[in-house]
Order: sequence, then structure tokens, then C-alpha cells
Amino acid sequence: MTAFAPSRPARRAAYVPSAELVPDVLSGSVLAVARMISRAESGYAEASEALAEIYRHTGKAHVVGITGVPGAGKSTLVAALIKAFASDGHKVGVVAVDPSSPFSGGAILGDRVRMSDAAQSCQAFVRSMATRGHLGGLARATLQAVDVLDAAGYSPIIIETVGVGQDEVEVVTAAHTIVVLSAPGLGDDIQAIKAGILEIADIHAVSKCDRSDAPATVAALRGMMTLGPGRPGSDWQTPVLPVSSVSGERVSELKDAICRHWDHLRDSGELHDRERSIGRTRIFGTARQLLQDKFKRDVAELDTHVQAVVSRTMDPSVAACLLLGWDNEVLA
Repeated sequence: MTAFAPSRPARRAAYVPSAELVPDVLSGSVLAVARMISRAESGYAEASEALAEIYRHTGKAHVVGITGVPGAGKSTLVAALIKAFASDGHKVGVVAVDPSSPFSGGAILGDRVRMSDAAQSCQAFVRSMATRGHLGGLARATLQAVDVLDAAGYSPIIIETVGVGQDEVEVVTAAHTIVVLSAPGLGDDIQAIKAGILEIADIHAVSKCDRSDAPATVAALRGMMTLGPGRPGSDWQTPVLPVSSVSGERVSELKDAICRHWDHLRDSGELHDRERSIGRTRIFGTARQLLQDKFKRDVAELDTHVQAVVSRTMDPSVAACLLLGWDNEVLA
């Protein structure tokens, strides 16, 4: 009878300082990329200098935002685009923003499960991130994840947002090219959302183009495009493209339109304006996050002002100024 030694518990990998991960990220190491994104998402203070160094190596990737109402088929479309871009030799990165689990706060990971086959066959990098209650369709660390992928040589980098409504269009300030995906048969729903997300589109795509009601949706969107101007400051003509993500029908046309828009941004000089918009949003977003973190740490001071507001002895604007250390005259 053969004797078997008791199995030893797996040895935990030694912690690698974030600064030591930077060269591996720049060389394209998948493991280093995954670790650095995890540290950005967790908000490790130790990773801040490494992320700042990584940022100095960014600015080369084409960032594409895919957004639209829930159920439009965004994840299936992203999987189809991974294959289309990879067939042209692109190294594709994806940041898929999932709703947070109500129990753990983590990502539900539905997107990564649906995209896994495409990612593995095309050597794409797909990462799901939880919103953690952050409104706007993006997670807080989304753009830091994009930085890591950019520095590692991925392009395009696709950001797939949580299904958004008219007030949650943050992706427009995070990407160079915005694809808004609609599904056939929305009817009045298009009217309900057009004031919110339809105008941010650089490209409109209509999923499930093999359905009989798809042409009507395409016609409705094209009609809406004639009612108002496109993106402010751009002479790009927004196309409306029917696609079938499952069969792959016309996905290559969508991929070509995304590439044409990237060329248009660079040739027209509009890319500079988009980069400035992204930079401004990142500064404001970081400042807002730093303030929120500070207030969470200074619970006693915050609670004092909250109680004053609740008791109506102080109005919220004055309380905010006191928390910021500002003079009330700034409100004048």
C-alpha cells in the first residue's frame, strides 16, 4: 500500500511592492497588470507613487466607451469587438464595470464570464470592476485601470459601463470614442433616454439587427440625429449602425467606424480637446474623492455639522464651507 504524505497548504506568494511592479507592467506582464489594477481598485496608499509613474507612460491608447440602457447587449457586443479588433492584430483591453453585490460590495462578474471565451482566444485582458455605489456608470478606479492597460501596451481599451440613465453619462468624460448601444423595440423608451445619453454618442449602434423591428429603431435614431447638433465642437457625423453581436453581422463595420473616429480626432485636432476634458474630470473626481475620504475619517467633526443641519441651526451650504475651511463669502 502506497503511503501518501499529507498535503501542505499552498504557500502564499510574497507581497511585491507596487514600485517593483511598474517595470513588469510596462513590459506587458499580465500578472503585474492584474495586481496593479487590484491595488488601484482597493485604494492602497502604497500604490499611489507607482500609479503616478505608470501615468507618465500613458496617452497612447484609444479608449472606447460602450454604454446604453440595461439589456441592450453591451457585453455581447464587447465580446464581438474583442474578436474583430484582435483579428486586425490589436492588443485589446477591457474594463467592464459591474453593479456591486449588495452583500460583499464586489463586482457580480457577469461581464467577465460572458467575455471569457473571446478574451482567452484573442489574448485580451478583461477586468470587471464594481461600482461600489458610485453613480455615473463607472467605478472610481476605472480610469486608473485604463492607465495600467495603456502603459502595458493595450489599445483599444474598451470601457463597458453599467446600464445608464439620463443623468449617468460619466463615460463621456472618460473615453475618446463613445458608442451608445440601443436595442430594437424600445419605442417610447428612446424618447425617455434621448435627452440623457443619445447626444453623447460618437457612434450609435443598434443591436439584434436580424430582428424585424430593428430597421424601425435605426430609422428612429437617424431621425433624432436630424433634430439637433452632434457633439459640441465637433464636425464628426454620427453614424447609426445596425449590428448583430451573436452572428457577427456588421460588427466589422462598427469596428471600422470606431477606427475612423479615432483618425478623425487626431487629424482634426479634436483629440486635444477630449484629452483636456478627461484631465479636468479626473482632477475634479479625485478632489471629490479625497474630500469624501477626509470627511469619513473625521467622523466627529462631520457628525457635529450633520446634527446642526438636522436641527436647522445651520444650513448645508454653511456646514460644507466650515468642513472645507472656507469663508462663507465664497457662496456669495
